[in-house]
Amino acid sequence: MKPETQSNASAHEWIENVTFDELRVGQSARMTRQVTGQDILAFAAVSGDVNPAHLDVAYARDTLFHGVIAHGMLGGALISAVLGTQLPGPGTIYLEQSLQFMRPVHIGDELTASVTVASLEAAKKRVTLDCEVTNQKGERVISGKAYVMAPVAKVRQPRPSLVLPHIEPPAAFTVA
Repeated sequence: MKPETQSNASAHEWIENVTFDELRVGQSARMTRQVTGQDILAFAAVSGDVNPAHLDVAYARDTLFHGVIAHGMLGGALISAVLGTQLPGPGTIYLEQSLQFMRPVHIGDELTASVTVASLEAAKKRVTLDCEVTNQKGERVISGKAYVMAPVAKVRQPRPSLVLPHIEPPAAFTVA
């Protein structure tokens, strides 16, 4: 469902939820993002995951994936972003997530995170959603299921404008 717009504001300037009563099996939403070296650095800084597979070019070159890869949970975070801003959207309570990581994600990959309503549990306002992340080639890189409590009250508000700060990379990290 697209949010309504007011005063010539485009839909991407707003976040609006889909309440439990508005949800239907098969309903879906998605977002796309290109992975950058700064994304990987920011995720490492916030999560504390400084595995050299993500941050050390020389080390990563000799691994199974032949180069720096993004953290798997970076793709998982894109799923969370869709759930929290689109479907069901603001007010959603994340209860459970299962993920299978199927392919590596490299700097420059364009990821599309999609969620689709699989089932509705009316008594508790709970929703099961099929989740997947695909790359620019249409290859599935993550697959899973999310279990959430959907909002019951309508929420629509301006999307906050956030700017990612520059994070100084370690000496071993050189973005190609």
